[in-house]
Amino acid sequence: MNHDVVRQAPLFAALDDDAVNSLLARMQRQQLARAEVLFAEGDAGHRLFVILEGKIKLGRTSSDGRENLLAILGPGEMFGELSLFDPRPRTSTATAVVESTLIALSHEELEPWLLQHPEVATQMLGALARRLRRTNDSLSDLVFSDVPGRVAKALLDLANRFGHQSDAGLLVDHGLTQEELAQLVGASRETVNKALADFAARGWLRLEAKAVVLLDVERLRHRAR
Repeated sequence: MNHDVVRQAPLFAALDDDAVNSLLARMQRQQLARAEVLFAEGDAGHRLFVILEGKIKLGRTSSDGRENLLAILGPGEMFGELSLFDPRPRTSTATAVVESTLIALSHEELEPWLLQHPEVATQMLGALARRLRRTNDSLSDLVFSDVPGRVAKALLDLANRFGHQSDAGLLVDHGLTQEELAQLVGASRETVNKALADFAARGWLRLEAKAVVLLDVERLRHRAR
């Protein structure tokens, strides 16, 4: 297990090596195939998860069947902890974008651990506060930003977490379909595709299957403002 990845999660960030190993011993490893659903919106929530490998998407479905992606999470990120502080049904559906490896901890195991390690609770509350800030930013973008601006911002966020430098440029292997990318920015697939085609025509990026190569990051940053 890659401890560098594990320590990125707020659950482990404040712990020393002995405490990390002790907590890991309480956690269960779980493998997910691509497109496998981990839990569905409305399910009872009793575990939190840390991603070791792969990507997980969190989404919601409206009463008329429309889907919205709330987040794409990768290695070192944590989810499912909300029900620890608010024990109600899951507010989203978690699905593996690619083959993924997770570690899980039940709330029954976590609660006494937090009492013994209050610094972990502080880290987790900080993570929840950062998530709330991101939610506020997303709501503001929906009101004040046009679709191309939201697309540029989403690509930069994905690049920050999943991108790596290649000979051609900054390769972002996000694993999303065009429909999923549209759900992530809250727009139609046609409108998002038009924005991507415009960016490509300007030489800012190159589209690949479930990936994109960013060629002019500065222009995209300017467009995302």
